[in-house]
Amino acid sequence: MKRSFFNSIFIIITCWLLFACHSPEPLKVKRPSLNVTCVPFIGHAPVIIAQEKGFFKAQGIDVELNYVDYLQLQQADFSAGKYDGIGLTLGDFIILSATNPDMQAVMVVDESTGADVVVAQSNIKTILNLKGKKLGANLGGFSEVFVSEMLKISKLTSDDVSLVKTEALEVPQRIQNNAIQAGHIWEPYLSEALKLGAHILFTSKQTPGLILDVVAFRGEVIRDRPEDIRAFVRGWLQALSYWEANISEGNAIVSKALNIPSNTISFEGIDLTDLAENQKFFQSDSPTYIYKNAKKYADFFIRAGNVTRIPNLETLFNSSFLTPPPSLKP
Repeated sequence: MKRSFFNSIFIIITCWLLFACHSPEPLKVKRPSLNVTCVPFIGHAPVIIAQEKGFFKAQGIDVELNYVDYLQLQQADFSAGKYDGIGLTLGDFIILSATNPDMQAVMVVDESTGADVVVAQSNIKTILNLKGKKLGANLGGFSEVFVSEMLKISKLTSDDVSLVKTEALEVPQRIQNNAIQAGHIWEPYLSEALKLGAHILFTSKQTPGLILDVVAFRGEVIRDRPEDIRAFVRGWLQALSYWEANISEGNAIVSKALNIPSNTISFEGIDLTDLAENQKFFQSDSPTYIYKNAKKYADFFIRAGNVTRIPNLETLFNSSFLTPPPSLKP
């Protein structure tokens, strides 16, 4: 009886060893997806194309995308640990880093060269006409810096207007209802504001280099999953190249994903940054050196009391993930 039992055990172990030796692939542990949040803005749209065309999967990662209209909700959820990565403006990144000092921006995804605008009621013809009026902006972030720069051009300050906390998607209706007389906005909300009778008063074309969008990740994600972040960056840049070569198809993908009319999707007023342009943002001798504008935001927020301290700017940016795919290296 004992002998029969041991023979059975011997046979089971032998079979298991044979199976293990001849298994075609070792057992792979599935890596968790990267959970990334973005706003429905044209500059963040390559992430949609990368997802839909399978560019992320081709790089070996799964990405879970979350689109959020309200910037403060997006940033609060990031701080609460809901997301691994976040797409946001440089100014908002500086603010968010004050409470998340270990986060790092790994790439610049776009520069606004006219896509950010201030729209106003038809009777407001010039920036000077804003004196004493209500001006809507997302206060405490890049939006406040943008409208402050606009006012400065006409030798006005925020004391000359009444700044009203307003999200971009609220601007069209609030202008129509006279709750505000002007406001900072971008597509897809700009088209709605123009249809309702507002007109463009000022654009980011007049503030070169001020408004950049970046993608940033939590410190522990950068530390523990560097290859996933490198794959994410490559997938994003591949999607950008694909979109530029296939405008109509790319627009259709973005239109469907965000449920917006395809005719509101345009590259006008925005420079989507490729690998070479990204690398220039991190070169100290470049006129677009990212630290220059980062310091401008940091100084503004300190003066305004939005934050009491800003982490060392040198630690907030990590360009090590901006490398070409192996096939493109010289």
